[in-house]
Amino acid sequence: MAEASVVERERAVQRFQAGESPTAICRSLGRSRDWFYKWLMRFESGRAEWAHDGSRRPHGSSRRIDASIETAIVAARRSLVQRGLFCGAQAIAWELDALGVGPIPALRTINRILERHELPMRRAGPYIPKGTPYPTFDVARPGARHQTDFVGPCYLAGPVRFYSLHSVDLATGRCAIEPVLARSSQVTLDAVWAMWHRLGMPRHQQIDNDMVFYGSRTYPRGMGPLIRLCLAHHVEPWFIPPAEPWRNGVVERFNACWQQHGPLCHPVPSFRALQHASLAFEARHNGCHRYSKLGGKTPDAALAAANVRLVFPPSRVAPRHPLPKPEHGRYHLIRFIRRDGRLDIFGESFRVPSVATHTYVRATIDVTRQRLLIYLDNRVIDDHQYRLR
Repeated sequence: MAEASVVERERAVQRFQAGESPTAICRSLGRSRDWFYKWLMRFESGRAEWAHDGSRRPHGSSRRIDASIETAIVAARRSLVQRGLFCGAQAIAWELDALGVGPIPALRTINRILERHELPMRRAGPYIPKGTPYPTFDVARPGARHQTDFVGPCYLAGPVRFYSLHSVDLATGRCAIEPVLARSSQVTLDAVWAMWHRLGMPRHQQIDNDMVFYGSRTYPRGMGPLIRLCLAHHVEPWFIPPAEPWRNGVVERFNACWQQHGPLCHPVPSFRALQHASLAFEARHNGCHRYSKLGGKTPDAALAAANVRLVFPPSRVAPRHPLPKPEHGRYHLIRFIRRDGRLDIFGESFRVPSVATHTYVRATIDVTRQRLLIYLDNRVIDDHQYRLR
């Protein structure tokens, strides 16, 4: 059909050149005068392919991203990577907004541009809990709950062996970092005390079952130094289940960020330099990182928006170990009860009701009443006398 149309156009022009009138040509072909003069003008343009249909593709597209916006997206992404910040589509959109670049395209469009420029992307959907229900906590208020964890041992040139203690406020994402040369009782107390001076003291301190946090399996009721420090300042320690580090998922993700973008990414000549670099990384994280859960705010901005008054330690110097035995307060352990129906509290075993088998329970030690309360779904299912030593 297309070939026949080309032949028809060529013959119409040839007949006109032979002296035939346009009216006669159009009448014989069943065409309009506009059709004839269109192809006559095409012929007179001198193009070799004048009789062929041209492309109907539009010269421009209302949906095509401007080249300057695409360049800004790529530049913003590289800038975020160089600064060790989150660099996904949402972070790029926030960065463009902060720079006054617009209009900002949709996140899907940003992802397509990153893919076209072969820039790696990490695709991750929202976390969907699976399996056995786990106790939930209210973390909406700044200072409600901190997750704390050690990283290490790590090494500086020399070699200098050190550990890095990290805390993250779950409500705002604010972090605190304290490098230490050892994990002794007093060093740990000093590090936690220093972090409280910057983050504020939490209502609940969530930690794993590292012995430096709870004390000793030889004396499971002795309340280790960190438990005593917390209870003396109205902070409730929470111990996650053994061998389940993902229960401290927020601080674990921060640990990964610290390892990928933290002080050790550059040569650090001394432990003192490491301390300064850690504080700089902490300030950069709290002032620059933007979180989707915070609506694009940085941790510092989220704290300012919350308008919450934090509580800080009463003195600059941490209490000295050994601390006096607390007489008030509570601390908690989350434990999974297996088929044997046993609850382990720092090496001491208790039998629990069969209804708790294959579930997570919360064991709360009430220091004031010297009682051990076992909760399932916020309901007390067992109560033991628990004399603390």
